[in-house]
Amino acid sequence: QVHLVESGGGLVQAGGSLRLSCAASGFFVSRYAMGWYRQAPGKQRELVAYVFSGGNTNYADSVKGRFTISRDNVKNTVYLQMNSLKPEDTAVYYCARHTTLTRADSWGQGTQVTVSS
Repeated sequence: QVHLVESGGGLVQAGGSLRLSCAASGFFVSRYAMGWYRQAPGKQRELVAYVFSGGNTNYADSVKGRFTISRDNVKNTVYLQMNSLKPEDTAVYYCARHTTLTRADSWGQGTQVTVSS
C-alpha cells in the first residue's frame, strides 16, 4: 500500500529555513517522479518543486533559487529544503507521487508551514 508522510513544518520567521521530509512506503521513490505542492488559505494548490525519476528537477518561479527538492533513495524519502522563507510561503505543503508529468496518484496528509513577518 502506497503511503506518504510529510513532516518538518512549523512556524518560522521571514528569512528563516525549514526542511520538509516526505517518507514513502509501498513503493520506491527512485522509480517515480515526486512533487511538492502547497495550498494557502483561499488559494488553489500549486506545484512548487518536482523531481523526475532520473533526478532532474523543476521549480515554480516563485521559489526558484530558494527551495531545493532532493531524494534519498536509501531512506526512501523526498525532501524540500526551503531557505529565505517569505510570509507568502505560508501554506500546507503536500508531497505527491506522480505517474505522469501532470498526474499525481498518491498524496500525503500535509504539513503546515507558517512564516511570520
